[in-house]
Amino acid sequence: MNGLVIILIGIVALGAGYLLYGRWLAKKWGIDANAKTPAYQYEDGEDFVPSSKFTVFSHQFSSIAGAGPVTGPILASVFGWVPVLLWLIIGGLFFGAVQDFGALYASVKNEGKSMGMLIEKYIGKTGRKLFMLFCWLFTLLVIAAFTDMVAGTFNAFPVDAATGAAVTSPVFANGAAASVSMLFIVFAIILGLVLKKTGKINEGLKGVIAVALIVIMFAIGMHLPIYATKSAWIGIIMVYLFLASVLPMWLLMQPRDYMTTYMLLGMIIGAVVGIVVAHPAMQLNAFNGFALTGADGSTSYMFPTLFVTIACGAVSGFHSLVSSGTSSKTVSNEKDMPMVGYGAMVVESLLGIVALVVVGAVAVNGTKPDGTPFSIFSSGVAGFLERFGVPNEVATVFMTMCVSALALTSLDSVARIGRMSFQELFYVDTTDPEKMDGLHKVLTNKYFATIITLFFGWLLTLGGYNNIWPLFGSANQLLAAMVLIALAVFLKTTGRTGWTLYIPMFVMLAVTFTALVQKTIALVRNVSAGTATFLVDGLQLIVAILLMILGALVAYHCLSKLFTAKKEEA
Repeated sequence: MNGLVIILIGIVALGAGYLLYGRWLAKKWGIDANAKTPAYQYEDGEDFVPSSKFTVFSHQFSSIAGAGPVTGPILASVFGWVPVLLWLIIGGLFFGAVQDFGALYASVKNEGKSMGMLIEKYIGKTGRKLFMLFCWLFTLLVIAAFTDMVAGTFNAFPVDAATGAAVTSPVFANGAAASVSMLFIVFAIILGLVLKKTGKINEGLKGVIAVALIVIMFAIGMHLPIYATKSAWIGIIMVYLFLASVLPMWLLMQPRDYMTTYMLLGMIIGAVVGIVVAHPAMQLNAFNGFALTGADGSTSYMFPTLFVTIACGAVSGFHSLVSSGTSSKTVSNEKDMPMVGYGAMVVESLLGIVALVVVGAVAVNGTKPDGTPFSIFSSGVAGFLERFGVPNEVATVFMTMCVSALALTSLDSVARIGRMSFQELFYVDTTDPEKMDGLHKVLTNKYFATIITLFFGWLLTLGGYNNIWPLFGSANQLLAAMVLIALAVFLKTTGRTGWTLYIPMFVMLAVTFTALVQKTIALVRNVSAGTATFLVDGLQLIVAILLMILGALVAYHCLSKLFTAKKEEA
């Protein structure tokens, strides 16, 4: 099939889903445009910051559109393009967008509380403690996977596949993309300070400023690339994550996400226009079967592998942490919630479909070519952009910068959420440090919580992205299942329509526990065979077992509450 037709199918289906199903949910749950949102109720200049609709949307979209919508569909394309397309559309509209919007809605209606605090309110303290521990472990996996991914993208001295040794001449595209990304951080702080000092700026003018800054940063980065090794970049990224975790939202994360959104939307538009001009035929097979045998003799089954591999773009538990952890604290009007919660997910699903068409255009012998998902996507879109006369070197740097920005914007959000999860884990009866004993003051201190979170995230990076991703995917989808159950309890308790969440939550429970059991069995086999190492297999085995235990306990607490909950006042 022609790639352009697939893009059009995706746009029509996702657009109809947003206009019909998204608006129907908002109407059934109830939106009060006159209500005072938490951003105004608890405005503190750090976490609670009233923001414009597009500013909140840009933060939500930039944060959730990490490496997943590019990585997942490309990796899962080995099963064929039809199952991938169906899961991106069905999962995006009826699973992911519902979860994202529901988490944002529930948080805004409950003083901007995170999912953990919402679980305490509607399910109980034990459920909250278990959920926060699960969330914290999950954020470590995200930090590890995406840090390794971004550092590998910025690495100017990658390993030569033929010789197994690091290249002697630095890779220009990686160094230039790294330079632009670092400038993003500096310019974001400058933009944040300017917006803070000058007050509200017209949205159109702010957009023009953002685009102009992107052009300037790109020009500087092309002329002043930064050449460093992967290990050096891991250290630099960890320093950035510390700053992103503790600095006020308006100073770094919001302006960075705002500029990143324009860049990412430009990438999507450029890719779509390129597909319109090139209208490539899908070189992928439509369907390769329910079971695939790898080169090493191992067998992968479409259930649950496809549904765990494609998280972002379909349904991702991480999104709920963004919705309730940061975005809910910046929404200035409840009527903005459908666009932020449901709409951002719809755009992300479209990005996943674009990634599917790109890999379909460059597929070899009916399956994806060799290489990382980032390199496949970057080279594929760069090829489309060349049709417009864009030099290959410029197009490659731009695409490398875009895909690294996808992961980096998720990283800063998850580091902040990880810090907050660790703090909330040790909150007892108060969040006021003056009323805590010495130990709890330390454990809930944002600087201490950030350092602990980043340290354990760094430890897991030693296992490498390829080893972490399957475990991350399983944990991510299990988190989604638990959030969907918790939201169903909230909706039932407050007398709102919640039956739409039942099928998604039970499907995700079945998918994730199957995947985690499979991953645990594989890790145990490695240990039994004597091929395991502590950092690669040992730590992952410990985390996998903890995730299964915590997931089962949280699911039990939430489900038992769901079927016994009684309606209360909203």
